[in-house]
Amino acid sequence: MSEHDAGQEVLRLQGLKKSYNVGRPTEVEVLHGLDLRLQRQDFAALVGASGSGKSTLLNVIGLLDKPTAGELFLLGEATRSMDDARRTALRGSAIGFVFQFHHLIQAFNALENVLMPLMVATGKPSREQIDRGRGLLAEVGLAGLEHRPPDQLSGGQQQRVAVARALINRPALLLADEPTGNLDSKSAAEVFGLFRKFNREFGCAVLLVTHDRRLSKQCDRTVSLVDGNIDSDTANAAPTSR
Repeated sequence: MSEHDAGQEVLRLQGLKKSYNVGRPTEVEVLHGLDLRLQRQDFAALVGASGSGKSTLLNVIGLLDKPTAGELFLLGEATRSMDDARRTALRGSAIGFVFQFHHLIQAFNALENVLMPLMVATGKPSREQIDRGRGLLAEVGLAGLEHRPPDQLSGGQQQRVAVARALINRPALLLADEPTGNLDSKSAAEVFGLFRKFNREFGCAVLLVTHDRRLSKQCDRTVSLVDGNIDSDTANAAPTSR
């Protein structure tokens, strides 16, 4: 990753608002004009109580939902007025998702699960893409387990497959929603370490949603969401050494 790439803006929210039931008596605004920037090297936690708007914000950032007002720029491209086809293409190429539940497909082995985003986008993966998938599984410590179905992997191993799947398209932004919530402390630390590794080596910006304050303190930056507003956006006192 070059110095120029390290400073590249990946995400910018500009006065972003999100309302539901627009135009009806039950209309409610959930996000109230948010401003936020993430660059290639950023490793940030998003924290907030239940009902603070974290899930809504993550859906908007992930291009799964559109803002009601304001703008969301991804890799410098304004997204609010994009048609669905372009949004889907940009989401697939620029964003990786890791959830609390790994959502692996039981009928497919580990390698096939990793390749799934490519298979959805282009059909049969190329030899180069298959090799990339094998390489990612090795990077997450699963070399030799490529042909294991999910039910023959531990919970931590399944989440590692999910991390590899999120990274197969070499996204500029990785969104992780409570990714260690179902893991024991050792597996959680290992998965968190993988996020660190890919942030550092691939220049993949990370936004990690967590209720775990210990985890958020290990990130370089913590964005706190309160009642649909960014209450604070601060560098942590002692970020993990990279």
